Amino acid sequence: MISSATLPVADGPRFDRADWSGAFRNVGLELSDELVVAVRGTIPTELAGTLYRNGPGRLERGGLWVHHPFDGDGMVAALRFEAGQVHLTNRFVRTEGWLAEERAGRFVYRGVFGTQKPGGVLANAFDLRLKNIANTHVVRLGDQLLALWEAAEPHALDPQTLETRGLSRLDGVLKPGEAFSAHPRFDPGHHGEPRMVTFGVKAGPTSTIRLMEFATEEQPDGVRAGELVADRSHSFKGFAFLHDFAVTPSWAVFLQNAVAFNPLPFVFGQKGAAQCLASKSGEAGQFWLVPRQSGHHAGAKPVQLPAPEGFVFHHLNAFEDGASGEVVVDSIYYKDFPSIGPQVDFREIDFASIPEGQLRRCRINPRSGAVQSEWLEQRCCEFAMVNPAHQGLEARFAWMAVAECERGNGPLQAIEKLDLQTGERRLWSAAPRGFVTEPVMVPRPASTAEDKHAEDSGWVLVPVWNGARCATDLVILRADDLAEQAVLELPLAIPYGLHGSWAAAT
Repeated sequence: MISSATLPVADGPRFDRADWSGAFRNVGLELSDELVVAVRGTIPTELAGTLYRNGPGRLERGGLWVHHPFDGDGMVAALRFEAGQVHLTNRFVRTEGWLAEERAGRFVYRGVFGTQKPGGVLANAFDLRLKNIANTHVVRLGDQLLALWEAAEPHALDPQTLETRGLSRLDGVLKPGEAFSAHPRFDPGHHGEPRMVTFGVKAGPTSTIRLMEFATEEQPDGVRAGELVADRSHSFKGFAFLHDFAVTPSWAVFLQNAVAFNPLPFVFGQKGAAQCLASKSGEAGQFWLVPRQSGHHAGAKPVQLPAPEGFVFHHLNAFEDGASGEVVVDSIYYKDFPSIGPQVDFREIDFASIPEGQLRRCRINPRSGAVQSEWLEQRCCEFAMVNPAHQGLEARFAWMAVAECERGNGPLQAIEKLDLQTGERRLWSAAPRGFVTEPVMVPRPASTAEDKHAEDSGWVLVPVWNGARCATDLVILRADDLAEQAVLELPLAIPYGLHGSWAAAT
């Protein structure tokens, strides 16, 4: 692995497909409190808390593979940092579907992204059940650890042992089967107390967004951590495919992608539900600015404005420009909805055939309706984040997973730190045999003396698939210069994950 302050010149593919595809496998072990040592460097003693990660951990049953890794069953890993030591625990989420398929030894449910039950079209037609696979994100809320999948309720886990407690309806907040986003945003305290802001969407010809806010700490007025403190619903015309959103002190910012949904191939057993989505050629999406109940625009109607053409899964951040009155949102744009066709093996995917994600800034004027945009990063990128204390505020720095090649699509093999003011870039690369997933930036605790007020003071925690040893490493980087702090070789082979979070020790 190399570290560099400047970007390398693109020189063609720098990875072996066997190394990359080797990560797609079943997780074969569940470990409990396993000590993990650094093979290089030193684990910072100031890191005190738990890195939680979620992602597909079961990709094959009975000799049949999922059609898309996003259909794999959720497996949560917890890496607990204390006094310079790290202990690893991992567990599959015991969902109803996972238990049923473990007993059967085969796929019993269809997958949203195209996985079919054995038996062909006739066996899959008219089976419209959705398997809650709890594989997308994992966050701490009060005394519960929530494994999230955006089309249904979360599963509650024990934060220490990761044992599954069962479906959680959050003390009656959710109805049975109600959608609950896998992309909450953590407001660091714009209105006095920190909150988890999230949403659920009911999609159709008219789509309804339910915006919810939960306390994340015990509050002076007696509100408990995990208690609902704000709840509003709004309806919009058109089908809504919403995977993520962004927040500012006054707004929740959604981007309604210009997509259409034709359910017939799903109903007749030919495709998964997500494969029935298609971009509306030549049409742009819409920004939906939904007022937060505690913000400056509380009680006002949502604002709808045109968005640039393209498709967005993830946002980096949003903030309010006090000088111009604009809402600024940074998002990762694709030229089109990236999908894997019914006859394509995801392990053999041609990267050149799929559009790459690129970071774009939009400046939205809610009064005039004007929307202006510019590219912040045209290198293929995903999984971007800012310092959590700057969520919803103007941030100077972003950390993201990027491709080794400077242009075009490719596997994510490096971590980039981007200065959003100057455009300066720093890069840490795992190429040629390493492949990164979502980085998590952990700020240095405020009680420490070294640069405690600097926005880029802290560490970036990165799970890396190590093709050389066919297992996963955890790499700890300094957040300021991306210097390698420590490398931990995990005694586990974990497929590429989706999202994770950091929970500081209390």
